[in-house]
Amino acid sequence: MLEKITQIFRVKELRNKILFIIGILIIFRLIATIPVPGVDQEQLKNFFSSNQFFGLLNLFSGGGLSSISIVMLGVGPYITASIIMQLLTMIVPSLEQIYKEEGEAGRQKFNQWTRWATVPLAALQTFGMISLLRSQNILGAVSSFEMFSIITVAIAGTILLMWLGELITEKKIGNGVSLIIFAGIVAGLPASLSQISATFDSSQLFTYIILGAVIIAAIFGVVIMTEGQRNIPVSYAKRIRGNKMFGGSSTHLPLRVNQAGVIPIIFAMSIMLFPGMIANFLATASNPTVASIAKSVGNIFQNQLFYGSAYFVLVVAFTYFYTAVVFDPHKISESLQKQGGYIPGIRPGKTTAEYLYKIINRTTLSGAIFLGTIAVLPFVIQGFTNMKSISIGGTGLLIVVSVVIETVKQIEGQLVMRDYEGF
Repeated sequence: MLEKITQIFRVKELRNKILFIIGILIIFRLIATIPVPGVDQEQLKNFFSSNQFFGLLNLFSGGGLSSISIVMLGVGPYITASIIMQLLTMIVPSLEQIYKEEGEAGRQKFNQWTRWATVPLAALQTFGMISLLRSQNILGAVSSFEMFSIITVAIAGTILLMWLGELITEKKIGNGVSLIIFAGIVAGLPASLSQISATFDSSQLFTYIILGAVIIAAIFGVVIMTEGQRNIPVSYAKRIRGNKMFGGSSTHLPLRVNQAGVIPIIFAMSIMLFPGMIANFLATASNPTVASIAKSVGNIFQNQLFYGSAYFVLVVAFTYFYTAVVFDPHKISESLQKQGGYIPGIRPGKTTAEYLYKIINRTTLSGAIFLGTIAVLPFVIQGFTNMKSISIGGTGLLIVVSVVIETVKQIEGQLVMRDYEGF
């Protein structure tokens, strides 16, 4: 590892790329500390620490939401727009044709539409968040002009982070959006560690040891599930063209255990977020019936057991759903058949598609249960240790480890490109 680190800083181009990315992330963290005026920071801190919905939403904003900074939404609207556009490709055939059949030009057009969709989503999310904070007395009276100014600043902040993320992605060392979220998660670690050290209780030493063991086991599990894959053997028939013979080789089709990544958790979070958000907003309604129903719904979603169970089920369901979106056994079967490939012992065509469907269902089951477990890990830890605040939850841990693995792979790829003379 030390040798690779030394190699990284020996190569000027690679060193400059890494220093550029670090500089961008520092700029992001500096921007995230500039708050919107008129916010009671103490009440805001208590609100996010006691509310699981917005604590998770703050995670995907890169930590900017907890201080209502000028980048309060982070890259959340861009992620939401990307998910919506991906779902639309399933519903609108012309979109799928543009994305898959028009090559690089089609993907650039698709990405441009995603950027445009980010703007209204950012405006809606900012308006909803400010309205909610006003109802919770965290934010004072806001005039129409002030509301317009806050929404404009929040949209500009999201677009700025989206641009910074694309600058990082262009360096081909990690995904820019993922690295911004990663920086927001990691930035909260020093404060959390200092809080734990300040409130350290020697009588709970055994609890801290168990917590450390669970975190290590979770990291180990994330690495295994992120890297784990099922290799399906594929053989290609021999073909004769003129006096030459082609094909006859054997390879494999890799099926990842976790095809969906962290996307199902984002889907589930979005579904679980809105009922609680609307209930909190309507709890102060003038109509007593509406206010009573809203408070009852809010209390249900604040129940740890109900929230954890529903969250787990939704994550598992969305894992299967998103895997079905990104992995189509029928198209893979047709592609193999056109290229003269086949799975040994399996007839090409429909039988191959059925076989792949059966395999992907089995591998997705373990990935879905793992994602669900990671998502509800903070609730389990809080239930057994009575710790009310955990610096990085299961979702944050999954993002951090996944981003580190992907970034390290891309850095190693850059090193291999510059070391080809040594082979």
